[in-house]
Amino acid sequence: MSILNWLRRRDAGAHLHDEQEIAGLTERVLRLSPRLRLVPRYEQRLGPAIGMALDYVRGLVAGLPAPLETSKAAWGSDPYIHAFFGTAHDVDLTFSRSSDLREFFEASAGAQDACAVLGMTMTERHTLGVALEGDVMRAEVPQTTVSFSDHQVRICGTTDAALREEIVRRMLDQMVLQSLSNIAADTSRRDVLEREHGLLKARLRLLERQSTGMRSVMGGDEQADAGERARLREQIEQNDRELGELGDKSGALDRQLEGMAAVFKDARSCFSIESQRRRLSLMNVLLPEGSTVPGHMLELLTARVPGDPPLVRTFALVRFARAAMLSCTSLLDEAERLL
Repeated sequence: MSILNWLRRRDAGAHLHDEQEIAGLTERVLRLSPRLRLVPRYEQRLGPAIGMALDYVRGLVAGLPAPLETSKAAWGSDPYIHAFFGTAHDVDLTFSRSSDLREFFEASAGAQDACAVLGMTMTERHTLGVALEGDVMRAEVPQTTVSFSDHQVRICGTTDAALREEIVRRMLDQMVLQSLSNIAADTSRRDVLEREHGLLKARLRLLERQSTGMRSVMGGDEQADAGERARLREQIEQNDRELGELGDKSGALDRQLEGMAAVFKDARSCFSIESQRRRLSLMNVLLPEGSTVPGHMLELLTARVPGDPPLVRTFALVRFARAAMLSCTSLLDEAERLL
């Protein structure tokens, strides 16, 4: 599907929702802010707003391009894979280093491949290089080179459809983080006590460190190991207990629920996915219009996610084969080679 079709589908109309699905999503998002279950009729008040957000994010995700077949061979034939990775060997090495992908294959014995999100940092640098101008080879010609680094593979699915649904759920999680951020930043209400304000800010930091929301999709931060994840879970549970001890202060929870519903209703403000067209040479040099240098026109997707700091990541849906995973021994050998 072309990017133009994707942009058109983003504005498709809303549709009726399965009540059981909305109820399940309501419970999912409130696991990140459990105290809001104390608000009377929270399901009826939050459900319609979640439905509005679901329409938007599901249309956004459904319109993303099909997964790229990712392999050593694809590096020589697919201009996207060639642009993303420096060498064919880097392809298998990057995916084999992903602990999330390894865990997925270990838990999915029958899966021969995995669909995943490849997140990267895209950098444009202005340099001087050699270029052919007409029939003359000239040196020190201003050029812009495009590079991709910090490749991370976090969430995986057995199928393209399963992966997209998981991305939708993580987007809804991100909206909860945004609502918590709004509450933690609001110091104007006297009924938000200093201790409560501090606990909410701490909860937001803990959830972000746990890579809740879109950080768990795009990467871009240091991945916690099993021990760190366990410690974060314990700290979040302690945060739950301390917030629970506060109870409700002058209807503060009611206003927090309304604030969360407002974020879901305005889902577009939580995410920005930009499509950038870049014509690149085989050396990832940005080619100007009219250039006769061989190259390919790429449509690159970049996601912008609010947070502290904000997250800006170029990404692509990809498919990677279990058979291409390098052994742990090969990864150790590679690490020793780099020392």
